[in-house]
Amino acid sequence: MISVLRPAWLPKAPPVGALSSLRSGGVSRGAWGDGSGNGRGGLNLGLHVGDQEDNVLENRRRLGVLLPSQPAWLTQVHGATVVDAGAAVALAGPPQADASISTRPGVVCAILTADCLPVLFADVQGKVVGAAHAGWRGLAAGVLENTVQAMRTAGAGEIVAWLGPAIGPANFEVGEDVRAAFAGQDAACATAFVARPGLPGKYLADIYALARRRLLLLGISGIAGGERCTVAEAASFYSYRRDGVTGRMASLIWIN
Repeated sequence: MISVLRPAWLPKAPPVGALSSLRSGGVSRGAWGDGSGNGRGGLNLGLHVGDQEDNVLENRRRLGVLLPSQPAWLTQVHGATVVDAGAAVALAGPPQADASISTRPGVVCAILTADCLPVLFADVQGKVVGAAHAGWRGLAAGVLENTVQAMRTAGAGEIVAWLGPAIGPANFEVGEDVRAAFAGQDAACATAFVARPGLPGKYLADIYALARRRLLLLGISGIAGGERCTVAEAASFYSYRRDGVTGRMASLIWIN
């Protein structure tokens, strides 16, 4: 059985299923292995990162044992487009989008990451769920706002959110362009950036703080997660910033 993270929802768990995969427990090798240095297989779930396709498909099969149906995989492009997960599964290939929602039991919303922030959403009554890929570009472009709006249009009441594993504030170095992209929209976001001494125009950014700020502005106060760092925790997570060539974890959610 593979190991996974389960959201600790606040203020209480909605009647949904959700998980985020770790990098161990699969069959991928080399740069896509489990990071132990002992040659054990990694659970890379990304088909687009140079790993052998047969390995990824076996990893997805192992993940699938924990799920009610085939996930609605997306072709993520660091944008803010939201799709219906049920419709996405029915297509010939993954649609270009960075978030999905569902109102149908058993339909699995899925996001792949390796430093970018995965955000899982649920209506507290379990009527609507959603998953968003919130790298800094998508976050600045409004992927969280679009996902929440789509959920509310679909009938969601009170929404809670879980911030999955992403690059932590001690390791996310960015330039002035990133700081300006957020501070230019909301001056309060400036507190999420710490200037690096001796490195003009360089900052350490807190992507978790940026996401929480946007969620609070959307009226979402039940926000959990945001404690992990994909860069620092090499035994648990793939990290593009740390390794370059690497695998991808998945964060998934569905209505029971």
